[in-house]
Amino acid sequence: RFVPKRMVPFSFPLSKCALWDPVPMGDVIGAHITYYRNPRLSLVEKTLRLAYRHAKQNEKKSFSCFLLGTLAADEDGEGITLTIDRFDPGREV
Repeated sequence: RFVPKRMVPFSFPLSKCALWDPVPMGDVIGAHITYYRNPRLSLVEKTLRLAYRHAKQNEKKSFSCFLLGTLAADEDGEGITLTIDRFDPGREV
Protein backbone atom coordinates (compact mmCIF):
# COMPACT_ATOMS: atom_id res chain seq x y z
CA ARG A 1 0.00 0.00 0.00
CA PHE A 2 1.43 3.39 -0.95
CA VAL A 3 0.87 6.42 1.22
CA PRO A 4 2.33 9.72 -0.03
CA LYS A 5 5.73 10.63 1.43
CA ARG A 6 6.13 7.46 3.51
CA MET A 7 6.21 3.71 3.11
CA VAL A 8 3.74 1.46 4.93
CA PRO A 9 4.52 -2.17 5.84
CA PHE A 10 2.69 -5.01 4.10
CA SER A 11 -0.28 -6.50 5.91
CA PHE A 12 -2.03 -9.78 5.21
CA PRO A 13 -5.56 -10.85 6.12
CA LEU A 14 -6.02 -12.73 9.38
CA SER A 15 -6.18 -16.51 9.15
CA LYS A 16 -6.41 -19.45 11.54
CA CYS A 17 -3.18 -20.99 10.31
CA ALA A 18 0.03 -19.07 9.60
CA LEU A 19 2.69 -20.41 7.26
CA TRP A 20 5.40 -18.24 8.82
CA ASP A 21 6.21 -16.46 12.05
CA PRO A 22 4.81 -12.89 11.73
CA VAL A 23 7.35 -11.40 14.18
CA PRO A 24 9.72 -9.02 12.30
CA MET A 25 13.33 -10.21 12.07
CA GLY A 26 16.41 -8.38 10.83
CA ASP A 27 16.85 -4.93 9.37
CA VAL A 28 14.24 -3.09 7.35
CA ILE A 29 14.91 -3.08 3.60
CA GLY A 30 13.36 -1.05 0.80
CA ALA A 31 11.04 -2.86 -1.61
CA HIS A 32 10.72 -0.08 -4.18
CA ILE A 33 11.15 -1.22 -7.77
CA THR A 34 13.97 1.26 -8.49
CA TYR A 35 15.92 0.38 -5.34
CA TYR A 36 17.79 -2.53 -6.94
CA ARG A 37 17.14 -2.14 -10.67
CA ASN A 38 17.52 0.47 -13.40
CA PRO A 39 14.06 1.16 -14.85
CA ARG A 40 13.46 1.81 -18.56
CA LEU A 41 10.20 2.93 -20.19
CA SER A 42 9.30 1.91 -23.74
CA LEU A 43 6.20 3.43 -25.35
CA VAL A 44 4.79 2.32 -28.69
CA GLU A 45 4.27 5.32 -31.00
CA LYS A 46 0.80 4.16 -32.08
CA THR A 47 -0.33 4.07 -28.45
CA LEU A 48 0.98 7.57 -27.82
CA ARG A 49 -0.77 8.91 -30.93
CA LEU A 50 -4.08 7.32 -29.89
CA ALA A 51 -3.85 8.86 -26.41
CA TYR A 52 -2.94 12.26 -27.87
CA ARG A 53 -5.85 12.16 -30.36
CA HIS A 54 -8.27 11.16 -27.60
CA ALA A 55 -7.04 14.00 -25.37
CA LYS A 56 -7.49 16.56 -28.16
CA GLN A 57 -11.03 15.35 -28.91
CA ASN A 58 -12.06 15.33 -25.26
CA GLU A 59 -13.96 18.46 -24.19
CA LYS A 60 -12.91 18.24 -20.54
CA LYS A 61 -9.58 19.59 -19.34
CA SER A 62 -8.82 16.35 -17.51
CA PHE A 63 -10.02 12.83 -18.21
CA SER A 64 -9.30 9.27 -17.11
CA CYS A 65 -7.75 6.61 -19.29
CA PHE A 66 -5.57 3.50 -19.05
CA LEU A 67 -2.18 2.79 -20.54
CA LEU A 68 -1.55 -0.96 -20.52
CA GLY A 69 1.68 -2.85 -20.97
CA THR A 70 4.12 -5.40 -19.65
CA LEU A 71 6.88 -5.31 -17.06
CA ALA A 72 9.92 -7.53 -17.66
CA ALA A 73 13.37 -7.98 -16.16
CA ASP A 74 16.27 -7.47 -18.57
CA GLU A 75 18.36 -10.47 -19.63
CA ASP A 76 21.33 -9.35 -17.54
CA GLY A 77 19.11 -8.98 -14.46
CA GLU A 78 20.31 -5.42 -13.84
CA GLY A 79 17.26 -3.54 -15.11
CA ILE A 80 13.56 -3.69 -15.77
CA THR A 81 11.63 -2.52 -18.81
CA LEU A 82 8.05 -1.28 -18.77
CA THR A 83 6.64 -1.55 -22.30
CA ILE A 84 3.38 0.36 -22.82
CA ASP A 85 1.64 -0.91 -25.92
CA ARG A 86 -2.11 -0.37 -25.47
CA PHE A 87 -4.41 2.58 -24.81
CA ASP A 88 -7.86 2.25 -23.26
CA PRO A 89 -9.93 5.44 -22.99
CA GLY A 90 -12.14 3.85 -20.32
CA ARG A 91 -15.79 4.63 -19.80
CA GLU A 92 -17.51 7.75 -18.61
CA VAL A 93 -19.95 5.77 -16.43
